[in-house]
Amino acid sequence: MRGRLAILGAGGHGRVVADCAERLGWSQVVFFDDNPKAEKPGSWELAGTGADLLASATDFEAFVVGIGINRIRLERQQALVAAGGQVTTLIHPAATVSRHAVIGAGSVVFAGTVVNPGAVVGQACILNTGCGIDHDDHLADGVHVSPGAHLGGGVSVGEASWIGLGASVREGISIGRDVRVGAGAVVVRHVADGLTVVGNPAQDMKRSLDA
Repeated sequence: MRGRLAILGAGGHGRVVADCAERLGWSQVVFFDDNPKAEKPGSWELAGTGADLLASATDFEAFVVGIGINRIRLERQQALVAAGGQVTTLIHPAATVSRHAVIGAGSVVFAGTVVNPGAVVGQACILNTGCGIDHDDHLADGVHVSPGAHLGGGVSVGEASWIGLGASVREGISIGRDVRVGAGAVVVRHVADGLTVVGNPAQDMKRSLDA
């Protein structure tokens, strides 16, 4: 049995993180949230704001940032580590992660996800329910792969990019930083930094609207 775990972010994603933590044997989960209208997250305790967690980071055995916005999640994790907090990585018991893969600090891997040999996943990433990370994929820090999305082998995804619900990325594709791949998109060409791509085959949303 593990000790007390702090989670920053008491929304829906944070509650999934908490459920995963309980399945991994954490004895107590305590939430913090900066939203003044944040409600008590089910049966878990809501103990204060992010500033309160910064001030008490060393009181917990570890913490996880349960915020869905990629850049904010990554920045808050870095701030808490700088304050002396110990970040942990959560891998759901129903996920399949190769012993030849690497999962970075503060990342969460939810039920049904498969991570194959040679994959390298950065810090503060979200591998959401039932997604697939194939062999030799490289995900930079702060990436979110949504439920049911699948990356072919040898794919690279840049920092803080988001792969939408049910999207597919062809093998060998490179996706830049701060990219948004729309739900159900099929990515068959490289994607430059900062673009939002949608459709099958996926293309720049701005160009698609102008067409």
